[in-house]
Amino acid sequence: MHDVARPVSNRPMQSPPKRRRKSIVVAIALLIAIVVFIFGTKVLQIGKMMSMPRTMPPTTVTSVSVKEEYWAPRLTAVGSVNAVQGAVVSTELAGVVSEINFENGAQAKKGEVLMKLDASQEEALLRSAEADAQLAKTDLERARDLAMKKVVSGAEFDSAQSKFTRTNAVVDQMRSNIAKKSIIAPFDGQLGIRQVNVGQMINAGQQVVALTALDPMYVDFALPEQYLSKLAKGLEVTVRADAFPGRQFKGKLTAINSMVDPVTRNVPLQATLDNPEHALHPGMFAKVEVALADTKKTIVVPGSAVSYAPYGDSVFVIEKQKDPKTGKESQVLRQQFVRIGESRGDFVAVTQGLKPGQTVVSTGVFKLRNGMGVTVNNDLAPKPQLNPKPEDT
Repeated sequence: MHDVARPVSNRPMQSPPKRRRKSIVVAIALLIAIVVFIFGTKVLQIGKMMSMPRTMPPTTVTSVSVKEEYWAPRLTAVGSVNAVQGAVVSTELAGVVSEINFENGAQAKKGEVLMKLDASQEEALLRSAEADAQLAKTDLERARDLAMKKVVSGAEFDSAQSKFTRTNAVVDQMRSNIAKKSIIAPFDGQLGIRQVNVGQMINAGQQVVALTALDPMYVDFALPEQYLSKLAKGLEVTVRADAFPGRQFKGKLTAINSMVDPVTRNVPLQATLDNPEHALHPGMFAKVEVALADTKKTIVVPGSAVSYAPYGDSVFVIEKQKDPKTGKESQVLRQQFVRIGESRGDFVAVTQGLKPGQTVVSTGVFKLRNGMGVTVNNDLAPKPQLNPKPEDT
């Protein structure tokens, strides 16, 4: 058999390493294309998001309408509570304490015997004085009979009458001394803490116990003289004590001093308060408010609606605003700086910055800012009161 000759190609053969290198290059190019596509897509998305206006969802707030009320001007001062009747019961005579008939802090009635001193010596002297008085009476009757019969002279009758008067005076004096040995409550009131003990020898003027009538009570205070023309008896007075936070005691202005203090230029005043529960005690510190007779219109808002700051107090007024593009109406906040006056209960007076009928945010103003969108929900809104009465008081 003869071998068949095959044609020989002039095309060079590619080696395996060269083919592998080409595949790697293609893969890298494809990966770069994918990364560029993804990066470009994200850039477009972010650019679109940044070009869109960012709107925050509206915040839910509570609101209240600004109103106008008639408030009577009030003058404030500080004073002290004093008793209408109060005294420290003392002894008039010296002696030894034999009985104490009261408990510390108890109630005492007028005429009740609080304490007794030993009066045995005075009682013995009284019996002797009564015997002398009885003898003087007998001598006087005998001398009167003899004088009518012209047996004795008028001088002897006058001497007998003088002796009778003198011995009866001694009896009255001894009875008075014995009565003074008993310490009696001069009026109804509450006793303090006793300062003597049974068996103790005390001197004349020794303090025994404080006795105070706690209803009604006085409150003494003073106001500048420029208010003297506005003051009159019968004005309503409100008193607050640090011992009873949140509680008010009502009374009337009952006394205006006839003289102005030349040092302080203040006029001393006195108010009378009913104190049936004996809550107030003499010596307590009192914050006093006097309501004047004339009244004036006052714009008021709840105190919780005011944002207090060193640079100025402000409130957030709720106003309606229409979107110029969509025409949709929404509620936005406008920060309004105000000037605050006096406060009463949960309300404060606004002397400048607001008008009646405006709507302001009533709570949570510290978290708000100017231009913020809001929605109003007053379902759980607190109800401010002019004379609040907290349950825990």
